[in-house]
Amino acid sequence: MNIGFDAKRAFSNKTGLGNYSRTTIDALYRLFPENHYSLYTPSADRTINYNPPNSASIRLPDKIWSTHLKGYWRTFGLTKSLERDNIQLYHGLSNELPVGINKTEIKSIVTIHDLIFMRLPKLYHPIDRRIYYNKVKNAVRTADRIIAISKQTREDLIELFGTDESRIHVVYQGCNPWFYERTSREKKLEIRQKYQLPERYLLYVGTIEERKALLTIIRAVHKGNINIPLVVVGKKTNYYKKVGEYIENNHVDNIKFYHHIENADLPAVYQQAEIFIYPSKYEGFGIPVLEALNSGIPVITTKGGCLEETAGEGGMLIDPGNVEQLILAIGNIMNDNSLREDLVKKGKEHAKKFREEHTIPQLYAIYKDCLL
Repeated sequence: MNIGFDAKRAFSNKTGLGNYSRTTIDALYRLFPENHYSLYTPSADRTINYNPPNSASIRLPDKIWSTHLKGYWRTFGLTKSLERDNIQLYHGLSNELPVGINKTEIKSIVTIHDLIFMRLPKLYHPIDRRIYYNKVKNAVRTADRIIAISKQTREDLIELFGTDESRIHVVYQGCNPWFYERTSREKKLEIRQKYQLPERYLLYVGTIEERKALLTIIRAVHKGNINIPLVVVGKKTNYYKKVGEYIENNHVDNIKFYHHIENADLPAVYQQAEIFIYPSKYEGFGIPVLEALNSGIPVITTKGGCLEETAGEGGMLIDPGNVEQLILAIGNIMNDNSLREDLVKKGKEHAKKFREEHTIPQLYAIYKDCLL
């Protein structure tokens, strides 16, 4: 097969959508190398260190598209590039497809990660919300097949867009295989020294934004008099100001922020944590939870959405925003070794269902079915 991918975020996004794009492309190449893979991206300027498979073709906009029109090319000009390259199947890896692809012979698949902009609209600027809505609406209307990364997203598509459930296939996403392996003691020490990590710590990994509710953890650390440091790894947004004000006003002094930790160093950061805490109000999947399960540490996350799917029996679940429940959960894990061991064991077993040897053949079967 001659397969094309929307690879913009594989080259430019360090977190969720980028991780999904990279792991999907790389795993397909490893498991099904007989195909030709073309990666379409509006820019060759890589903001992250991603090296795609050597045999993959990286496709950029034609010279007629100026720097200011690259985004326009991705939406309105890409279809012609796909036809020129004789692409048989195009996979939009991040919620969108180019306009007009349904009027060609090219089969199309789109992965929808979440509809958070509709579930929590107040967190988005109205213009951004409209753009996201139009892109998803076009994609789910024109795609030959739709991939939802969780049952939660599948249900959201049915409820919010009226999508025919027979067109939606749930194929879970995975995490980088780096997280499957245990890091050596020497490497852990190296990473601890490199980033000046505490000897013991709680861990949060994710963008510092309101939806992910970092402030819930910090309030629990403060009100619960939890004396173990909290390590926060993630990009700051405007929400950080609110977090910073709480820390300053309440004299919380055991929070350590890391804006950037290299991807290759993250497994060692996870594996040295006491507990991973992810109290997000809403997610499409929650890759950091899966990274933590594979890393062999207990997870505390929230009830009522896809995070229950991702964590399985490897996670202790709390109500979103419930500080008292979080304090209790942290204390229970810290003080009960048998509980800790049970969560780690069940978490590792649960995480196996998301590995590429299970999910990528499911995805590839949909590719083949789409071309029949």
